[in-house]
Amino acid sequence: MHEMAITQSVVDAVCEHAAGRRVHSVKLEVGELCAVVPDSMQFCFELVTQGTVADGAHLDVDMQPGAAHCRTCQRQFELHDLILLCPCGSADVEVLAGRDLRILSMEVS
Repeated sequence: MHEMAITQSVVDAVCEHAAGRRVHSVKLEVGELCAVVPDSMQFCFELVTQGTVADGAHLDVDMQPGAAHCRTCQRQFELHDLILLCPCGSADVEVLAGRDLRILSMEVS
């Protein structure tokens, strides 16, 4: 379950940037190709925030589809998993998006 390690890194960054202020919410953008299960990340968030300035904060995870470009047919298409095949059948694809995880915002007081 890599969600725990990823979530711990996110919480560490959020708490550092909060600089002692209380964190009420965190919004993430996660690419589908990261293979993160949002419900697992929510569960891990509740665990790793305990005893921190983000304890009790709300986590909003916005999943974004992956995107790829086929070098054979020149088509750009969405990817929803790690099977890197173009609808034309070619495996000669370049991944353009979907591997990112970004902290978009956090609400603090």
